[in-house]
Amino acid sequence: MSTHAEKIAAALHLGTRQVEHTIQLLEGGATVPFIARYRKEATGGLNEVQIAAIRDALQKLKELDSRREAILESIRKQEKLTPELEQQIAEADNLAQLEDLYLPYRPKRRTRASVARERGLEPLADALMRQEPSDPDQLAAAYVDPSKDVPDVKAALAGACDIIAERVSESAQARHRQRQLLRRSAVLTSTVVKAREAEAAKYRSWFAWSEPAAKAPSHRILAMLRGEAEGLLRIKLAPKNEDEALQLLFDQFLKAKNPASQLVKDAIVDGYRRLMAPSLENELRNVLKERADREAIRIFADNLRQLLLAPPLGAKRVLAIDPGFRTGCKLVCLDAQGALLHNETIHPFASVREERAAVSKLEALVEAFKIEAIAIGNGTAGRETEEVVARCRFKRKVIAVMVNESGASVYSASEVARREFPEYDITVRGAVSIGRRLMDPLSELVKIEPRSIGVGQYQHDVDQSLLQQALEDVVVSCVNQVGVEVNTASRELLSYVSGIGPALADSIVNYRDNEGPFTSRADFLRVPRLGAKAFEQCAGFLRVRESSNPLDRSAVHPERYALVEQLAASQGATVEELMHNKALRDAIDLNAFLASIANTEADLGLPTLTDIMRELDKPGLDPRAKFEVLEFDKNIHRIEDLKPGMELNGIVTNITAFGAFVDLGVHQDGLIHISRLGRRVADPHAVLHLHQHVKVRLLDIDLDRRRISLELIQS
Repeated sequence: MSTHAEKIAAALHLGTRQVEHTIQLLEGGATVPFIARYRKEATGGLNEVQIAAIRDALQKLKELDSRREAILESIRKQEKLTPELEQQIAEADNLAQLEDLYLPYRPKRRTRASVARERGLEPLADALMRQEPSDPDQLAAAYVDPSKDVPDVKAALAGACDIIAERVSESAQARHRQRQLLRRSAVLTSTVVKAREAEAAKYRSWFAWSEPAAKAPSHRILAMLRGEAEGLLRIKLAPKNEDEALQLLFDQFLKAKNPASQLVKDAIVDGYRRLMAPSLENELRNVLKERADREAIRIFADNLRQLLLAPPLGAKRVLAIDPGFRTGCKLVCLDAQGALLHNETIHPFASVREERAAVSKLEALVEAFKIEAIAIGNGTAGRETEEVVARCRFKRKVIAVMVNESGASVYSASEVARREFPEYDITVRGAVSIGRRLMDPLSELVKIEPRSIGVGQYQHDVDQSLLQQALEDVVVSCVNQVGVEVNTASRELLSYVSGIGPALADSIVNYRDNEGPFTSRADFLRVPRLGAKAFEQCAGFLRVRESSNPLDRSAVHPERYALVEQLAASQGATVEELMHNKALRDAIDLNAFLASIANTEADLGLPTLTDIMRELDKPGLDPRAKFEVLEFDKNIHRIEDLKPGMELNGIVTNITAFGAFVDLGVHQDGLIHISRLGRRVADPHAVLHLHQHVKVRLLDIDLDRRRISLELIQS
């Protein structure tokens, strides 16, 4: 494991001891959020991203070790494992190098070379490879044997050259050099399949495209690969100069200038073009695909994090509307905890009379249920519904907010929704989701498969296992960063808390339903199957708002309660007094306090003490930003209302590698291309974030393609 720690530390530019301690914690069952929050002394203050990178690198090294053992076992069974080869395999530090060493020994289907060996032509290939000044025809004559399907000299030489071609293509040294050349100089080309040119219109940009593969951005690679998968494009990867690739092989294998070496040269060309080049092209495709996948996943993960951590309205009484023209607008009234109180349907777009009735109904419901905010889904009929709400004359102060309803339909048809609202149809469930999403985006969005939320880029084209891991990391990180009130949290929210998971989440909810609310963190240990390890991992992230112990409402871990009591005692105060009196906290010299307990708290340091003091200052503080309402231009409702040069308010709805999409309130997001962000940036995330309120200028509107081009004015 120490070897792994050294490799990971070097790759990630971290200290070996940091990595060793992190690996020990991970292997001991600790989660990434727990390690980052509560084990800073052990890791040297590594953050979640660094800890997750160590975890992933460790997993890759374990997989490499497993493959190494399988290869060694396979070659041993063939009785071909020499000490030199075993050492080379042991020292191989990446999968490509391992597979190159294994290639000559890998069981394979019959090849032209294996057929030639069966015909006894390997000694002839050996003789030709020596490239001695002899006549190849004379050498080959000894191997002519019609009974072995070697009828003449020409056939013998051809078989020997097939063996040479395969040897060249399987040479680990040759493959390494070719791989380096290809990754350095490969050109990515895309051409349209002529017979399907009309179908491929959406890929027109890549009908005749060529660029250095190393510089191709992830979104372009994924787009072209999708076009190829649909049979509309042909993709090719090849060195910029094939002669350079062949010369590398000639330099390695050619030893003379004579008839034998000419045959070897011809075999080299054949081996390169027929065997090595296609193999390395496929390998490079996989490398580019993996690189593009990781970039697309990174963008999706960044967007998802921002979406999950969007500012919550908080515990307010909400009337939520799922708009619709033909089927009407579904209304639900929710209490401050998100419980469904009432639902019905209005039809404001059916007639003038129905519109008036809808306005009256909205006014009555707002008064009857003491509504504080109205959440309006931003899909079809969203802006029109917003106009209807604007015509209402409420007797109380009410804010109206357009809510991104992406994924609400997925939730409404899910098992989670059916379990929550078994007696209601999907329209009611969808409206409830919209309302709750306004109150607390995180708590509601964890109920939806992250891939369905619609803030990614080519998420259906990327490696799904990598995507799942990345998105789960983000959800877990966000949930634990915010913290969870154990007595009101859903099963889905609880399942993402460090150390819990779906099974324990069910146990917690069942215990809560049967035994009543938790009164302290100590009660968690009464939950069936929630043992000491799970308690250690989850306790600091779960809050018990009604607990008599104020620390149970904070992010201070129970393992540090005694420490907080010592801090309070040092000032002659109780824990509650320390939490409410800034002067008492400011009077504590952390270094002196640490020195006084150094002999009994070996794993305690300034990082933990500093975190505790920060938490005592603002216990249970929600890290999310304050909620703000944005109003769209009241004169703009449809894309047809837009004109170049207009300056409008908008909300960022999605961020990609090539720019950001902005909701202008016209049912079609506009695009701020990366070149229109006001300054040169490599990543739009450096300038914008999801849900950010921005001012934009309209550059162009393409009504036929429903495309809106924007320029960022103010963020």
